[in-house]
Amino acid sequence: MDQGTTNIILIILLALMVASAVFAVMIRNLLKAAIALAATSVVLTIIMFVLGSPIAAVLELSVCAGLITAVFISAISLTRPGTKEELAAKSKARFRRFIYLPIIVVLLAAGLLLCWPSIRLNITDVASGNLSVQTAFWDVRSLDIIGQIIIIIAGVFGVVVLFREQEEK
Repeated sequence: MDQGTTNIILIILLALMVASAVFAVMIRNLLKAAIALAATSVVLTIIMFVLGSPIAAVLELSVCAGLITAVFISAISLTRPGTKEELAAKSKARFRRFIYLPIIVVLLAAGLLLCWPSIRLNITDVASGNLSVQTAFWDVRSLDIIGQIIIIIAGVFGVVVLFREQEEK
């Protein structure tokens, strides 16, 4: 495929991605918005494949279009509108539950700053193709893998909490 054709395909894909993202933000139906967000992720995956980044595309498709959409649809199916009094009471309880969150964030940031010199962020060997996928994935980009694992665990934890609260009611 020549450069002109690739550019036209990329422009069409970018327009589709922007359109689905705008639709996801503007639609009032939450289920349709979650599906539009998944469509945005699918188009982004196709763009990544066209640009020659298959590993990032697979991760985008599996995590964003797959896991995140499943979490959103699960959360939407478990929610119902509440009264103003219920929302105020839940807001106070939620504030008490997350009061230690800023302290945790500061401690994590301090830990990251202390570990920063030992983190390898050089991706020139990966981009040039000098490394095998296994080496690039597990050695050079290990911080990305840790981030993906944290996101997946947070998603699973969120669904578990939602189902637990639903069972208590």
